[in-house]
Amino acid sequence: MAPKFEWWAKGNNNNTRKGTPVVVKMENPNNWSMVELESPSHDDFLVRTHEKSRNKNARQLTWVLLLKAHRAAGCLTSLGSALFALGTAVRRRIAAGRTDIEISSSGVGSLQKQNHTKKSKLFYSCLKVFLWLSLILLGFEIAAYFKGWSFGTSKLQLQFIFNKGFFDWVYTRWVLLRVEYLAPPLQFLANGCIVLFLVQSLDRLILCLGCFWIRFKKIKPVPKPDSISDLESGDNGAFLPMVLVQIPMCNEKEVYQQSIAAVCNLDWPKGKILIQILDDSDDPITQSLIKEEVHKWQKLGARIVYRHRVNREGYKAGNLKSAMNCSYVKDYEFVAIFDADFQPLPDFLKKTIPHFKDNEEIGLVQARWSFVNKEENLLTRLQNINLAFHFEVEQQVNSVFLNFFGFNGTAGVWRIKALEDSGGWLERTTVEDMDIAVRAHLHGWKFVFLNDVECQCELPESYEAYRKQQHRWHSGPMQLFRLCLPAVIKSKISIGKKFNLIFLFFLLRKLILPFYSFTLFCIILPMTMFVPEAELPAWVVCYIPATMSFLNILPAPKSFPFIVPYLLFENTMSVTKFNAMVSGLFQLGSAYEWVVTKKSGRSSEGDLAALVEKDEKTTKHQRGVSAPETEAEKKAEKTKRKKKKHNRIYMKELSLAFLLLTAATRSLLSAQGIHFYFLLFQGISFLLVGLDLIGEQVE
Repeated sequence: MAPKFEWWAKGNNNNTRKGTPVVVKMENPNNWSMVELESPSHDDFLVRTHEKSRNKNARQLTWVLLLKAHRAAGCLTSLGSALFALGTAVRRRIAAGRTDIEISSSGVGSLQKQNHTKKSKLFYSCLKVFLWLSLILLGFEIAAYFKGWSFGTSKLQLQFIFNKGFFDWVYTRWVLLRVEYLAPPLQFLANGCIVLFLVQSLDRLILCLGCFWIRFKKIKPVPKPDSISDLESGDNGAFLPMVLVQIPMCNEKEVYQQSIAAVCNLDWPKGKILIQILDDSDDPITQSLIKEEVHKWQKLGARIVYRHRVNREGYKAGNLKSAMNCSYVKDYEFVAIFDADFQPLPDFLKKTIPHFKDNEEIGLVQARWSFVNKEENLLTRLQNINLAFHFEVEQQVNSVFLNFFGFNGTAGVWRIKALEDSGGWLERTTVEDMDIAVRAHLHGWKFVFLNDVECQCELPESYEAYRKQQHRWHSGPMQLFRLCLPAVIKSKISIGKKFNLIFLFFLLRKLILPFYSFTLFCIILPMTMFVPEAELPAWVVCYIPATMSFLNILPAPKSFPFIVPYLLFENTMSVTKFNAMVSGLFQLGSAYEWVVTKKSGRSSEGDLAALVEKDEKTTKHQRGVSAPETEAEKKAEKTKRKKKKHNRIYMKELSLAFLLLTAATRSLLSAQGIHFYFLLFQGISFLLVGLDLIGEQVE
């Protein structure tokens, strides 16, 4: 128990208290508290205090102040250590000098990649021009500020600054230029982006209202009761169709074990399921590892086959197309597709297949993704917010009200007849999943999304992997839009469905969103700081984006502390999404790049525990943590040690960071509060991302 300092009462014969009664608890020097027991009365201030009591009170106050100083010093030390570590990381990153442009241009062999590098450098050069121009303009504005000119308003009194010197003449001409020629088109472009912003915000609000309605009415897809009872009873007449399971993979040795183990433990009659491991790996060691894993499961009684293509033409679409051409596929009615990092639970087929019974119009049943590493770092947390909204709101609302949504490429079950009726897998884009979904929709097939059926997978943990993934996800839809627009217009679906497909699905959510996000917040907003005659209202800069971020984060309520980083990071990613959108729309070289997203091989212990109960002998495979026992595994371990990953410097993001920070300085001169804070924090966000300080750190 902490000692009580009651010596202030000694020497007081009249029981009159001197000073304030205080108890100081010192159970831990870093954790103390001061409790006032009783406030002094008015008479206490009138009593003359003895010299000894004053000295003791002074010592007590000194001790309390020392404790406070100790705690403050601890906080400052922690903050200093964090800043020092951050500074060290920045210094190492800059000293290493590994930029995305240099790395992308090194080892380039094909003409297509060379064109991509040229386009990337051209975009970077444009950003540098904007940056240098903003620095020059900032110098002009600072000089004008110290001359006492007020330029925070559009009503400039130019008659007072004529004929006062060369600088005055130059600045006057600059003001006239921006008032007469720059401000009108900039304001027009800003107003256009604001309209697009409001339309997209309205679409987002309607989707959220639809999701609230679904929850309020408790609407969910329910299979017919007899199909579920048939599966549970196991009668001979139960609905147990032939199911083909496909796992396409390419050089993914980190995750192949747990995915193969998961699908081999699916609860379905062995005579009615066949698993295809579709390996496009060009690494001989990875091929050997996957072959050995398949052979092990074959010995354990699983119906599993290994297929390898020598030519990786068409990427994932070509791989799936090749597998569907096998002669035995005609014996199967449904096909379930899982990417290499997905781990379906044993009851996955029993929760999805019943929705097809007596519903011949249903062509696809899509399950929701869940993530084993969503709390690994800040980057995975922000991705989880985006994808939670995508599944909880977008996919669910479109499924309930339109019976159409984009196939997510994995964790879904297709009716093989629907695939064949829609033309099968095509290799014309990098988003083969969206391509087949659109064509199936045009042929009248309906889709079902199951929000309560989850399939676990991994999120990219490094910014490099996430950036490449987002580039493919945003360039592919624009390729597809160019290719399928004539087919959509000529199709026999209703006008409402055509409007939804063209305007909402493609234009608004795939083209307009990255366009206005990048143009409005990364280009127009900084320019309005140097051309103050064109204005962006505070509600455009702050209030509506904050409201939209709040709506986006609702499906992931545990992520509310990250709402501000989420808002800033989404604007930061707009440069990648805008670049990808332009590449896909105009068929630039980078639009056809397919880079497999790097995985770390994480698995969920809780979900894999069920597999252990089924067969304890295969625990090693199910957990995906087996030690290297075979020669192929030993070689893979050696190769893994030799390969070193490095963080990079992303020049586009870094250029935009300095552009926004320069605009923030200009905004500070004009005393624009909200604009200044937004530009400041957005610039810092671009700076952190440009230095690759978000996500996995490898030194």
